[in-house]
Amino acid sequence: MSTKNVADSSTTIAPQGSRRRYFHALWLLTGRDLRVKYATTWLGYAWTILDPLLMCAVYWLLFVAIIGRTGGVEPFGLFLITGLLPWQWFTTAVNDSTSAFKKDNKLLRSTGAPNSIWVMRVVLSSATTYLLAVPVLIAFLLVFQVPVGPGLIWWPVAFITQAVLVTGIGLLLAPLCILIGDLARIVSLVTRFLFFASPILFEHGRLPEWLDWMDRVNPLYGIMTMYRLGYWPELWNGGSIIASISISIALLAVGTIVFPMLVRPVLKDL
Repeated sequence: MSTKNVADSSTTIAPQGSRRRYFHALWLLTGRDLRVKYATTWLGYAWTILDPLLMCAVYWLLFVAIIGRTGGVEPFGLFLITGLLPWQWFTTAVNDSTSAFKKDNKLLRSTGAPNSIWVMRVVLSSATTYLLAVPVLIAFLLVFQVPVGPGLIWWPVAFITQAVLVTGIGLLLAPLCILIGDLARIVSLVTRFLFFASPILFEHGRLPEWLDWMDRVNPLYGIMTMYRLGYWPELWNGGSIIASISISIALLAVGTIVFPMLVRPVLKDL
């Protein structure tokens, strides 16, 4: 679908438009983003699978084959993929949110769609990409023959919590990155730091005592834990789970309140 067609569809949404029209436009915009993403590369959808596989192979070679250490659980390959897949969703959503208003600023000005739709399209497209990569996780479960326990019920909780988290962050970053020119680069640096400050390559119980507080302030600790409870129930950490859910909800609440205030000056700068 062309940009013009999407614009025409989005124009039907008045600021006070119904939820049905809102979600219809969101679906159209997200579908267009995914088609453009896969149509502009030779391998298309295969990149969704190859990217996490290659990253998993690199870290497995580094930590297991070269250094001779794992993150504290076995099989380490499955542990890696359960962290890398949601991490890719997180970092893609956060980094793309920094340019959510710049990507289609002409479309933003020419339609009557609610301004939040430009953030939600980023969240939905990155979440869809994550779901499309789930077959990689299933393949790892089959290869390593890891039994799936009742802790798998926490997987949808982790998914919803992460969606709430990235939505709240996106609502804050999208307008702020227009108002503060260097913020997008700062966000990129922070996400790189967060990769090594989150339990993606290691189990959070391996943190030294002086870093125990990190699983209470970094919501990714609880989220990663919930994703993994179906395979390693011993990783249960109620404190980090409660903290991640609370922080995610708080960020969404702040983003929802602050977003309309920030959008007004942003529209003047676009």
